[in-house]
Amino acid sequence: MATGTVIRQLRAGSLKRFAGTDTQTGIYKQEIETAYLDTNGLCNDQQGDKRHHGGPEKALHHFASDHYTRLRKALPGPAAEHCRPGAFGENLITEGLTEADVCVGDTYELGEAVIQVSQPRQPCWRLNLRFGIPDMSQRLQNSLRTGWYYRVLQPGQISKDDRLILKERPNEDWPLSRVLSVLYENTMNQEALTLMAALNEASPNLRQLAQQRLDTKKVENWQGRLFGPASIA
Repeated sequence: MATGTVIRQLRAGSLKRFAGTDTQTGIYKQEIETAYLDTNGLCNDQQGDKRHHGGPEKALHHFASDHYTRLRKALPGPAAEHCRPGAFGENLITEGLTEADVCVGDTYELGEAVIQVSQPRQPCWRLNLRFGIPDMSQRLQNSLRTGWYYRVLQPGQISKDDRLILKERPNEDWPLSRVLSVLYENTMNQEALTLMAALNEASPNLRQLAQQRLDTKKVENWQGRLFGPASIA
């Protein structure tokens, strides 16, 4: 990590509708050369659901392009054809950096900006529309390869071919692969949840989710997130 990880693609996009629906989305992002990054994300980058996407704790989305080959092999034909860089609406595309290599709270220099890992992505039902299969969000969740988000500690201009340079790692015991395992596999591990709830650098959403499980002694309902509001009507 001393020399950093190169940004192979930088992407931003405006709102469009999923074909045959009234649902707006910002997932269809286009390659750009450079953009200003502020605390809410890249200038001119839009999200269709601002309650769950974008904002200070999800200002920048990163997905490991290393996962695409595996996904193509696991998905049915039409969905597999979508599995190429940019398919998940990511802003940053790199090679050789996955959830196993990135920890909660990792702080990176990127161009003029400084960014910090806040949480893994929690897949939602809009991915089902994007890929044309009814359980794409659940498939991605089950894979524990969901991508992740950054908050912006210092705004600035960033560009394709800039390098992510690791500056600080306060939680080396908490790679995102461990977080994802607690979220979706070992879901009621009391010790892990207690530690997760106390991770100061994690997003409030992630800490609250861990605390909620501790308080209620049960896992939150994923149905609406994975399959849409109609699934819990």
